[in-house]
Amino acid sequence: MSIQNLQAHDPFAIDAGEDETSGVQQGFIHIRIQQRSGRKTLTTVQGISPDYDQRRLVKAFKKEFACNGTVASHPEYGEVIQLQGDQRKVVFDFLSQVGIAKKDQIKVHGF
Repeated sequence: MSIQNLQAHDPFAIDAGEDETSGVQQGFIHIRIQQRSGRKTLTTVQGISPDYDQRRLVKAFKKEFACNGTVASHPEYGEVIQLQGDQRKVVFDFLSQVGIAKKDQIKVHGF
């Protein structure tokens, strides 16, 4: 007598046919805006996969959007990209066009 429920099967194992989205973000990317002083704002990008080099992304953002930016380490959120100004729409377009994430994986927050 054998019990079929006790056979070793890992439901979270990756099948060979599921790797169609290689190079695409797995979780959500959150793009937020923070008010600094007066009219100054700060755009933060959080949740980009650690497979991508954050500093190279910031360098591309700075060149593409003509703004300053940095990578800040946060104890809870990990590495967060900070950009000067309201860059939410252009960051959304850039991440989806380059292929880092699909449009439904990016969440834009703010006013």
